[in-house]
Amino acid sequence: MSPTRFASEHKWVYVGAIVVLVALAIIGVIQYESVKSTNEAAEKANKLADAAEDAGYPRPDTEVIERSLGTDGGIVCEDPATALRSALWKINVSNGAAFVGQRPVIGDTKALRAEAKILEIYCPDKLDKFKDRLDDLKTDDTVRRDA
Repeated sequence: MSPTRFASEHKWVYVGAIVVLVALAIIGVIQYESVKSTNEAAEKANKLADAAEDAGYPRPDTEVIERSLGTDGGIVCEDPATALRSALWKINVSNGAAFVGQRPVIGDTKALRAEAKILEIYCPDKLDKFKDRLDDLKTDDTVRRDA
């Protein structure tokens, strides 16, 4: 049997091998991007957990941070310095009452610094606008840490 006749009779083997190799290459690239993204999310989550510990808070679960913030900071980094986000933050820093009993309170400085730390790690380009808004707020050391 001549080599050209063998190759023409078994062309489907060559085509099948090429298709399988191309599919494996595509799967490999997708897996690589996924692992790279997961590693980046884990690295950023560990940085944030370390920062929380350095600030005197208990170390948060890094898996929860990874799922919540991913690699880009998620909803925290969408547009942190807008008027709506600022208003929502001010509502959340209140006395906990509802409707007419709700009053603003002086927020804890460390809580604000925690959000700034998230922005610093996940979206540093938006940190300056947020810090400008932070400077307008009255904060103090309002949360007891000894309990």
